[in-house]
Amino acid sequence: MFDSLTGRLDGIFRKLRSRGKLHPKQVDHALGDLRTALLEADVAVEAADGLLERVRARALSEEVMRSLTPAQQVIKIVRDELQATMGGTQVPLQLPNARPAVIMMAGVQGSGKTTACAKLARLYKQKGKRPLLVAADLWRPAAVEQLRMLGQEIGVPVVSDGKDAVKVARNARKQAAREGYDVVIVDTAGRLHVDQEMMREARRVRDALEPQHVLMACDAMTGQDAVVQARAFLREIDTTGFVLTKLDGDARGGAALSITAVTGRPVFFAGVGERTADLEPFYPDRMASRIMGMGDVLTLIDKAQETLDAEQAAEAASGCSRPGSRSRTSSCRCARCASSARSRTCWRCSPASRAGRTP
Repeated sequence: MFDSLTGRLDGIFRKLRSRGKLHPKQVDHALGDLRTALLEADVAVEAADGLLERVRARALSEEVMRSLTPAQQVIKIVRDELQATMGGTQVPLQLPNARPAVIMMAGVQGSGKTTACAKLARLYKQKGKRPLLVAADLWRPAAVEQLRMLGQEIGVPVVSDGKDAVKVARNARKQAAREGYDVVIVDTAGRLHVDQEMMREARRVRDALEPQHVLMACDAMTGQDAVVQARAFLREIDTTGFVLTKLDGDARGGAALSITAVTGRPVFFAGVGERTADLEPFYPDRMASRIMGMGDVLTLIDKAQETLDAEQAAEAASGCSRPGSRSRTSSCRCARCASSARSRTCWRCSPASRAGRTP
């Protein structure tokens, strides 16, 4: 998503590195180019100006100007301030001990709310919780059915009892308390922030649920419009944070840089794909590194670890050893391994088996 911005920043920083000592005018010129790059990436004007003001104050300090590598110091300052603009540090979504904990998902039409609800339910199920999905979007055709299909895919029950969103929400909370669910995730109807009737319905649903968190699914491809929408939802239903969706798209991505700076509320998660597994905690430091063209090695490591953990769990469930491991045949519960005393390697994992031959 940030390829265009990353390319512009690389050109700006390359010019800075080509100089020895930096003059304040050179810094100002670079910051002017940086402002243009941020605005072209659809970053909100106030967020961009606040970022550049802090960068300039630090970049023109005596410590930086006297440094032997002032350009590198300025680049580090830009990275640090990008991180601060996006929230500074990763903020986990903390749930209270009360059962059930209630999360209400809101947002405009087409922002990915329903899929975000399913992704969140899958995440909490993996953490050992018992989530319940509630389909309270009664305006969009097939919205309830979409959530039911997603719930079936991840093995999480979906309820939608009633023709009124407030009644559906209230009944679902009572059912969750009665049946011992840990987390209730409520999908509400998409609404424009200028539609007062729909915003009033959102307030009524929130009042009926009394949720611990009101999350807004925010489309990362909407740019500065996301800031206007986020402010309206914050004012009307007091959102506690955001789920940034469609971060894998090819848009300019200004929403990711603007939304926390403007609202003061954190981005908890980022949607990076269409699958229910494509939800990641939002790390401002890693996102800043990506924008600066420094890569995001830590996220790749996390994904590799998740894949490894899933493979190990599958192996433990089947009782079959990993390829190439020289485990004893007694550790494998399959009948073929139990009857084969010739090999110390699991029969299903042996090279001969993979080639379609029997050992």
